[in-house]
Amino acid sequence: MVAQVRNVLEEQDFVYRSGDPASVTPAASQPSELSNVDAPWRLTLRPDPPLLFRFSALTANAHRIHYDALYTCDVERLPGLVVHGPLLAVFMLELPRRETPARRVASLAYRFRSPVFVGSEIHSLGVPTDGGATLRIATAQDACHATAEITYV
Repeated sequence: MVAQVRNVLEEQDFVYRSGDPASVTPAASQPSELSNVDAPWRLTLRPDPPLLFRFSALTANAHRIHYDALYTCDVERLPGLVVHGPLLAVFMLELPRRETPARRVASLAYRFRSPVFVGSEIHSLGVPTDGGATLRIATAQDACHATAEITYV
C-alpha cells in the first residue's frame, strides 16, 4: 500500500498586545448569554482547567498560560487561563463534522482575533456556504474571537 502525502502550508503571524490588565474583567464573573446569533450551526462548550491541561499534554504545549492560573494572573497579568488557539480551531471543526458527517473537509483557514479565557461559555457558530462553511468562535464578551473557512472535498 502506498500512502499519499499532501503538502501542508502553515503560516503564523503573532501579535502581542499590551494594555491595562486592571481593565479586564475576570472571565468567571462575565455573562455567558449570547444574543443576536443568526447561525444555523451552533455548539456550546465551557472549557475548564482539566481540559486545557489535557490538551496541552496532547499537543506538547508547555506554555503556562494554559495550565498555571497563578502564573497566568500574577506574571502575565491575564484574567485567567487562556484557551488554546488550536483547541478553538478543533471546536470550530466539530460543527461540520456533526452537521455534514458524509462530507470531508479539504481545507481549513482560520484566524484568531482575541483570547478566550477559562470560565467563558464558548459558542462555535457556523453557516454553510456553497462548497464549504464559515465558522467562528463567540462569547458573550466578544462576537468574534476566531474565524474560519472550510471547503469540502
